[in-house]
Amino acid sequence: MTTLASGSLAAMTRRVTLPGALLLDAAVTGANGAAYLLAAGPLGDLLGLSPTLLRLLGAVLVAFALAVWLTATRPAVPRGAVVAIVAVNAAWAVGSVVVAIGGWTSPTTVGTLWIVAQALVVGAFVELQATALRR
Repeated sequence: MTTLASGSLAAMTRRVTLPGALLLDAAVTGANGAAYLLAAGPLGDLLGLSPTLLRLLGAVLVAFALAVWLTATRPAVPRGAVVAIVAVNAAWAVGSVVVAIGGWTSPTTVGTLWIVAQALVVGAFVELQATALRR
């Protein structure tokens, strides 16, 4: 299954343009951030995370999504901005896994699974964006 998944990601990275990879990131990140902002209470109960933390993360994610979208829609996508976006995404993915296993928070089982799942999604954005940047 790992071979199939990595093969699928490799095939996708060959087809995705840099603006496309950035716009996908902006859409998913913005939706996630908006959900945290608009449903912090119910999501906090489900995930076992503080609604205050979710609202803070939501605001950060919406702002980041806007920055990614603005970068993607420039006539010439600035390389330095994309390198920064990839670095932030990589740090988010690694940090999320550290939080999931580090014991600093007490998420529910669903919350732990969510943290790891979104880390994997953000890690896929890193791969898509870095590969598209190299082309």
